[in-house]
Amino acid sequence: MLRSRITPCLLVRDRGLVKTKNFKPFKYIGDPMNAVRIFNEKKVDELIVLDIDATSKGLSPDFTMIKKIAAECRMPLCYGGGIKTVAHAEHIVSLGVEKIAISSSFISNPNLVTDISLKIGSQSVVVVLDVKKNIFGKYEVYTHNGTARTKNTPLELAKLAVKLGAGEIVINSIDLDGAMSGYDLVLAKNLRDVVKVPISILGGAGSLNDMRSLINVCGVIGAVAGSLFVFKGALQAVLINYPSNTEKDSFLENH
Repeated sequence: MLRSRITPCLLVRDRGLVKTKNFKPFKYIGDPMNAVRIFNEKKVDELIVLDIDATSKGLSPDFTMIKKIAAECRMPLCYGGGIKTVAHAEHIVSLGVEKIAISSSFISNPNLVTDISLKIGSQSVVVVLDVKKNIFGKYEVYTHNGTARTKNTPLELAKLAVKLGAGEIVINSIDLDGAMSGYDLVLAKNLRDVVKVPISILGGAGSLNDMRSLINVCGVIGAVAGSLFVFKGALQAVLINYPSNTEKDSFLENH
């Protein structure tokens, strides 16, 4: 039986763990390997690691770093950043990564989703859509760390990605990135109603109550967070954390 997942998302830049707000400032917060070890101990459902520099700088995936993270990781791992070819995806999976995530490569070459899914299976192909509202208040997908417009809506791109073979969609809110003020429930519900593969929502989570609200509105869905699982308190002291099984079960049991 499917149930909602509570997933930390780690952002990596120059092999260091960083955090952003609205995709702009970069705050170094430590070694990603230390975070992975702590998440191992806390038995997280899944872990997403995104190299936010790879695509914007035109770099290939950092296979050495990926190998180290995959070897340390005891939970299902999804990696994204710089994946431009089927060979990239196959090599990353061979290192022990369960899922690969693509974003700008999907926009520039949609058929890459099909090509990769035929090689490693659609269940291992995740399309990440970075979304923000334009000046007219309409949702639009951006790439390259939120700097390049696509002029496409997340709904139409999500449906295309699924049609081409994506097994999961992650919606990442640029407007709510690092805000810790709650998820965009309207956007999440709109996507959940029409996209039939697993969906995860990233951006805005500031508490477990925010995750509870997301699940109550959308049913079975992935609740992903960055700041919530790396910061603690009003001053945002760095503290890697994750809810206990009891805390999770308290609001997942009915979903």
